[in-house]
Amino acid sequence: MTISAPRAAHRPSRRQAVVDAAMDLFAVQAPDMVTVADIAERAGMTSAAVYYHFASKDQILLEGVQSFGAALIAHAAQAADGLPRGERLGEMLTGVVRWIDQHEAAGKTYFISSVGVNQDVEVVRRQQRTELLDLLSKATRRARGRLAAGEAEVIGVGLLSLLETTVASWLAKDVTYQRLGHRAFLAEVVALADKVTGMAPQ
Repeated sequence: MTISAPRAAHRPSRRQAVVDAAMDLFAVQAPDMVTVADIAERAGMTSAAVYYHFASKDQILLEGVQSFGAALIAHAAQAADGLPRGERLGEMLTGVVRWIDQHEAAGKTYFISSVGVNQDVEVVRRQQRTELLDLLSKATRRARGRLAAGEAEVIGVGLLSLLETTVASWLAKDVTYQRLGHRAFLAEVVALADKVTGMAPQ
């Protein structure tokens, strides 16, 4: 009777390591300028190992965008869950900005460097933007109380635009951010959100 050799212990997939390495690179270089070899080197792998997990660099980018966007929506949903009436939505927005700052490389890729790179990424971004818009509109209705659905949706569009602009400015550390500084910048975001939602500070 032949005894088979013991099977090797299961090794977790390195798929996420590839995505993380790629997002680090995409954050500082346009995705078109990054090669699979660059990603492999950053992940401590061979190019063949990267291709074992992904068919192309575009597929890596797409998964990174999908994954970050889903995590962003989940965080925003948690922040909005049970939002009491009268709660200022600007505080919620700045909380989301702080969360994105903790995931800086993925945030820069999602909001800055991958914008318009290819159609598949834009399809995902549009779908996730719609989810965020719905979330912000519902949060507005909870915070404001009795509010027509149409008005809440318009306010949601304003809040989403404010969030996207804020995040791009924050991550790029642009002139506006540098001129105002960290605290004043966030205070201005809260003040603008108050104007958009029609909610004065308590």
